[in-house]
Amino acid sequence: MAKMYFTMLPLILAGIANMVFTKTNLYHKHKVPIDGGRVLRDGKRIFGNNKTWIGFLSMIVFCTFFQLLYGLFCNVANLNSYGDVYLVYDNTVGFNLLFGSMTGFIYMLFELPNSFIKRRLSIREGKTEKGWIGRFFFLFDQIDSLIGVMFLLYLYSDITLMKYLVYVLLGGVTHLVINFFLYVVKVRKNI
Repeated sequence: MAKMYFTMLPLILAGIANMVFTKTNLYHKHKVPIDGGRVLRDGKRIFGNNKTWIGFLSMIVFCTFFQLLYGLFCNVANLNSYGDVYLVYDNTVGFNLLFGSMTGFIYMLFELPNSFIKRRLSIREGKTEKGWIGRFFFLFDQIDSLIGVMFLLYLYSDITLMKYLVYVLLGGVTHLVINFFLYVVKVRKNI
């Protein structure tokens, strides 16, 4: 499990950094919803105000930055074989730029369908509903992006399908714990 956490470290750090960034004046000054405020025939927003272009872009930047740092650390500490990232591809700046940017892009891309469905169900942005629908989306919110990101890892490494599923589960639990911590330190308004 330690190797899996080590492999996920750039993503974990990028997620925390992006959450902190969304609380800054720079973010709020440039906050433009991806859906441009448009609504569909049902009268509901496509994604809502919480899915923004600057948030999408910043996650790509943070994932790329932390992947580059991770690669540098792995090279210096001779840990390239410890995690699952560099087992198939060499730890190079080019690979880390590509893998980091793809990780950020896929992370944000895989959040959009969840937001789209929640808007159709009239679930307010950033809120948790009661009942089984609320419990389902609360859990799905923890893994929606991980489904895509860990599939990218699956494609770029030699992990098995079972290990992919464990990554998604472990990442979901980690996401929940980090969200709770960020809630306690008042970076998040809810878990």
